[in-house]
Amino acid sequence: MNPSFSFVVPVYNRPEEVRELMESLVSQSYQKAFEIVIVEDGSTVSSENIVRSFQEELDATSSITISYYFKKNSGPGDSRNYGMSMAKGNYFIILDSDCILPPNYLEEVEKSLTKDFVHCYGGPDAAHSSFSLIQKSINYAMTSVLTTGGIRGNKKAIGKFQPRSFNMGISKEAFESTKGFGFIHPGEDPDLTFRIWQEGYSTKLIPEAYVFHKRRIDWSKFFKQVSKFGKVRPILNKWHPGTAKITYWFPTIFTLGLFVSLLLFALGISLPLYLYLFYYILIFLDSLLKNRNLVIALWSLLAVSIQFFGYGFSFLKSSILVNFSNRKPEQLFPELFFKP
Repeated sequence: MNPSFSFVVPVYNRPEEVRELMESLVSQSYQKAFEIVIVEDGSTVSSENIVRSFQEELDATSSITISYYFKKNSGPGDSRNYGMSMAKGNYFIILDSDCILPPNYLEEVEKSLTKDFVHCYGGPDAAHSSFSLIQKSINYAMTSVLTTGGIRGNKKAIGKFQPRSFNMGISKEAFESTKGFGFIHPGEDPDLTFRIWQEGYSTKLIPEAYVFHKRRIDWSKFFKQVSKFGKVRPILNKWHPGTAKITYWFPTIFTLGLFVSLLLFALGISLPLYLYLFYYILIFLDSLLKNRNLVIALWSLLAVSIQFFGYGFSFLKSSILVNFSNRKPEQLFPELFFKP
């Protein structure tokens, strides 16, 4: 397959993010033609003027085509589907609006697909030098092997790689075969990945195709985000039997274990709490080594705690309700679903 690339980006009330992303897209070192498709998902703060300004700056000889579409709010998954249905390429690259691409991104994607073609790939995320210290500490918590096991784009990740929709490529063939993303959010990306596998297509990680992903900029938004991740996973386990892993329970076990350790410490048994202290020391040292910043290393401890507590308790609650309630997930957690 000779891929013709179309970037597809859903946007909701984030025009300034779109500006930064567009700047990185039009600055790609890739010499062949490609397309940028921006889908405004019912925003009240439009990014249309920003997109139009980039369209006007491109001269007649440019190999880049920019398209802008506005639709009613129906969530990022449906907006991505809409963008892919309107795109002219045969290989779609899905990005979040809060990402920035390095100049060689598209070159690395084509190089990898030429060598080993797959109908779906994912790339990792990294912290840009311009990111705040909080953003960098959150990035560490979300990407470190010591916290997530590398499932979001580390070469040491165990098992088949599950691409994430902040940085994900999918062929037109696979999109049409699977019908694209569902109406759950978050969780629409692993749901799609499982259906891609069911259709017989392969996925892979392209380590060199990384993006700078801003994520949430404060602790409360980060807690809300990881809590939703925890609610979603038991739903996906129920929808796709056989995909559940014991590792999904680790944040819950970690959180409950910490409370038990504190109780035992109060009763004079200190070893379990010392093991937790040792783990946090590892986190601190690893973050310090990678980020070269004492503040980021300290805040990484908070980010990891929020990640485990937010995900762990939500995962436990969702597991109980999803498996022992007669109500459908859409009724249990309506905040996770967009209406078609």
